[in-house]
Amino acid sequence: MNDSGHFTGGDGTRAVRAGLPEPVKYEPTLPGPVFAAHFHLPGEPTGPYTYGRDENPTWTHLEAAIGELEAPGQDGVETLVFASGMAAISSVLFSQLRAGDVVVLPSDGYQVLPLVRAQLETYGIEVRTAPTGGDAQLDVLDGAKLLWIESPSNPGLDVCDIRRLVEAAHARGALVAVDNTLATPLGQRPLELGADFSVASGTKQLTGHGDVLLGYVTGRAGEPMTAVRRWRKIVGAIPGPMEAWLAHRSIATLQLRVERQNATALLVAEALRQRPEVTELRYPGLPGDPSHKVAAQQMRRFGCVVSFTLPTRARADRFLEALRLVDDATSFGGVRSTAERRGRWGGDAVPEGFVRLSVGAEDPEDLVADLLRALDESAD
Repeated sequence: MNDSGHFTGGDGTRAVRAGLPEPVKYEPTLPGPVFAAHFHLPGEPTGPYTYGRDENPTWTHLEAAIGELEAPGQDGVETLVFASGMAAISSVLFSQLRAGDVVVLPSDGYQVLPLVRAQLETYGIEVRTAPTGGDAQLDVLDGAKLLWIESPSNPGLDVCDIRRLVEAAHARGALVAVDNTLATPLGQRPLELGADFSVASGTKQLTGHGDVLLGYVTGRAGEPMTAVRRWRKIVGAIPGPMEAWLAHRSIATLQLRVERQNATALLVAEALRQRPEVTELRYPGLPGDPSHKVAAQQMRRFGCVVSFTLPTRARADRFLEALRLVDDATSFGGVRSTAERRGRWGGDAVPEGFVRLSVGAEDPEDLVADLLRALDESAD
């Protein structure tokens, strides 16, 4: 602990102990989920827990844990949890923007963003887009109320200079939100880079087991976060107590999972780089990656996702079918490796043979061998 009472140790110790209440004799170290639609409330409603849509003790512990990971040592920061990553994303966009405002989104971001754009435009909000790479969003910032950054981008894994974009946006009076899903707070801390909001899908590597839908927003206390909290109350996009408890339980192993998955992802990228049929290989941790220099300046770990392109749709499908240790499934960040041909969804501007691979916690040599064998077997 430092003089302010903040924990100053390593990521692993922080993850294991984040959000735990003060120890009480005979009580569990992590209290079980609180299932309650309402709470005893005699007299004036001045206590912390009144109604299940507003607050829940299980959320409180989880929100404290995420806040300790996203903004360690920082005072005046709060976290709000949501029922999904999209609920968290929507809460920021729709609580901060109104008719006549301008928002800047990445043109190469998560595939649901085009649906978000259409909805924003029906409310009279102007939406501008630009790619993540090359800090291209700088060119369309003038007059914006909010800049939305996704770095690394999903699924293309481009990276932008977050500090540079934040400084430019703030100079123009715009707020900045960073989608931190791919990086996790152990890979990147947007608030330390100057952003106003760090937003993520906790469904992915944060919880890591593919059994929880969750989202969160972390930001500095003030009117913007008050508006996000108000939006959550209005919409009711809240997580169940069991999901919140499972998420908190899972965070304890986050550092262990991240270290293993990130290290294996680099080995996988290096192995795939040797294959002639693999093109457009992207992994920010790979020294030769176009984004590596910028990523290394702002990321402490580079994530568990590797993307690449095979020559044809048929080749990609055969490759995925030949894999034995990798499930053909969407999402990413789980302890079991997954991969998919992203073009099957129709929402990403990627080639037909584009594959997004999420590296799990399998033994690295086993996973690499499975990938290389599947490439051999899927050859024409």
